[in-house]
Amino acid sequence: MTSGFRIVRGWQRPSNNIVDAFSAVPTAIISDNMHRLFAAGAGLRPIHRQGGLCGPALTVRTRPGDNLMVHKALDLAQPGDVIVVDAGGDTTNAIIGEIMWSYARARGLAGFVIDGSVRDVAALSSGGLPVYARGATHRGPYKDGPGEIGVAVSVGGMVVAPGDIMVGDQDGVLAVPQAEAQDILALAQAQQAQEAAILRSIADGTIDRSWVDRVLAGKGLQP
Repeated sequence: MTSGFRIVRGWQRPSNNIVDAFSAVPTAIISDNMHRLFAAGAGLRPIHRQGGLCGPALTVRTRPGDNLMVHKALDLAQPGDVIVVDAGGDTTNAIIGEIMWSYARARGLAGFVIDGSVRDVAALSSGGLPVYARGATHRGPYKDGPGEIGVAVSVGGMVVAPGDIMVGDQDGVLAVPQAEAQDILALAQAQQAQEAAILRSIADGTIDRSWVDRVLAGKGLQP
């Protein structure tokens, strides 16, 4: 095994139950309960038009503009996996296009998160498999390597370890560390229930806004 050109195996995926539970929680609420520090940078955007992303990360670090190890990751991936690619944030060459996207969809993968470019945006945006990327270009990739699979990577400033739970929606994408997933889920679900109650109080006219004046008074400003 050589650093820079290797495949690390044997990492654990989270249970399907916890992945399913996170799929029902918006990224904004999950982020709130991770102190808003664990999201990919604003440079990564959804290429797809609709649909959420949720699944364990199969991580790839590749030379910018090269997708050899991404191809290998597609063959190693299990249904429900999210291919997470650290391509150095370079947008010169596309890391995936319609063919790789179609192969991933046929194999039942959950999506892609790519700190780099994609191409064939018309196909990728048509639905069926979420894709987050930094940009788009018609220039295709090289297939020479080097690269690594199953190692910790950095995607848009967010550290992702293999097996972390990737969650994405139209607000963006984040990684939930697998070791902390159960605690974060409990906090996020509690906030989700609280926000649902607030929305109901808005709808029925019973919302209490007195907290605003209390906070201002605590800062020395009399309402």
